Amino acid sequence: MKRNQLVVLLIGLGLLGSANTVLAREPIEPIAPVKEINLAEVELGKKLFFDPRLSKSGVISCNSCHNLSMGGTDNLKTSIGHNWQQGPINSPTVLNSSMNIAQFWDGRAADLKAQAGGPIANPGEMALTHAIAVDVLASIPQYVTEFKQVFGKSPIDIDQVTDAIAEFEKTLITPNSRFDKWLLGNTDAITADEHAGYKLFKDSGCAACHYGPAVGGSSFQKMGIIEEYKTKNTAAGLSAVTGKEADYLKFKVPTLRNVEMTYPYFHDGEAETLTEAVDVMGRLQLGRNYSKKENAQIVAFLKTLTGEQPSLVLPILPPSTNQTPKPKPFE
Repeated sequence: MKRNQLVVLLIGLGLLGSANTVLAREPIEPIAPVKEINLAEVELGKKLFFDPRLSKSGVISCNSCHNLSMGGTDNLKTSIGHNWQQGPINSPTVLNSSMNIAQFWDGRAADLKAQAGGPIANPGEMALTHAIAVDVLASIPQYVTEFKQVFGKSPIDIDQVTDAIAEFEKTLITPNSRFDKWLLGNTDAITADEHAGYKLFKDSGCAACHYGPAVGGSSFQKMGIIEEYKTKNTAAGLSAVTGKEADYLKFKVPTLRNVEMTYPYFHDGEAETLTEAVDVMGRLQLGRNYSKKENAQIVAFLKTLTGEQPSLVLPILPPSTNQTPKPKPFE
């Protein structure tokens, strides 16, 4: 939905007094409610998101690295995969991920559905195969029934699995942050310091990349524009997908929604705090050396982007049967 259309809709709903409200002037937009979802598919996808049997070890689920109690991340520099393997890159949040231009830091998955199948078969993550994952689900009568009810056909296939996980992930949005309330006209929703931080955020150029409802996720940018970014991490970024040298160290701009919860920061997880992240990004991307006060004001603004976290009931997973392939946690 375009901004002008959103303004007209909100006016019609009585949420805005006029088109001259705060919203009409800002690069950041409020998060809109989820539309056009299949509730039965969402419930199935929720089970799959939490089911560790989709991993070789039987202990790793989607929620292991994208913990919905921790801002949709694991708060580790890099995630832990099968047999305690160290992941190659920081785990991005799953919250509001439906708003991303593409998935993964390097954009190798076009959408949530394409992303959902990757970790299951990645030997460094869940380390199963798509075929065995389907065999696991097909061995459990309750899953067989639920898949048939949702998709209207059988047998189960990996396309249905990734469809369902993606449908659930579309619901993982975090609306009604204090900053959204300010955007919608509640001038008391943020403090003077937080507003000063937002003004610095805009005037410094941060909003050139961090904009829209997700406050990011809409483009790829080189890490280290003014100064070189030095890291031991070997991730090449977008160039690994395009093969273009010009795309080396270009990464998808991360969302800043709920950023106070999604530490550590950057693709390599090297920035442990928001204060450090703001300092590094100011110098490397913008050529700005923020004072201690300016840094604190920007950090204060960023914390106003924390929205309502997904409220859900943990699914009760159907039990395995004698035919269910057994986990192999030590292989």
